[in-house]
Amino acid sequence: MIRFFSILILSIFITSCTTNSVSNNNATTGNKLTFEPNDNGEYDIIVFDPQYDIFLKSIARPKTYNTYEFYKSKNRMYTSIWNQRHMMPSVYDQNLYAVSIDLDSNVDYGLDFEYKLFNFFQFIEWKYKVRLM
Repeated sequence: MIRFFSILILSIFITSCTTNSVSNNNATTGNKLTFEPNDNGEYDIIVFDPQYDIFLKSIARPKTYNTYEFYKSKNRMYTSIWNQRHMMPSVYDQNLYAVSIDLDSNVDYGLDFEYKLFNFFQFIEWKYKVRLM
């Protein structure tokens, strides 16, 4: 009987020590955030964190505080830094930088989009106490 239990425990131990093969191939698994225009031809951002809307309404500066060019240039810099951190999961929190952001500098996304994206980066800095720039 003792021999049976020892064989059972040994077999459980051996099967529990096997590794699962997990592919960490972010480029091919679709961990990329792309932006598509809606039916009206406008771009929009939807952030699923309820604190983002609170941040946007209470902490963020008004949309007209900065120019469209300011938001656009800052977003390009933030996106570049974000994507660099996404590509280095061993250095930066892979849960925070889970997706890369595909932002085309040749596309006119509009003031609303640029404002919301800029404030998304500001929100990340505020909520997670990280410094992107």
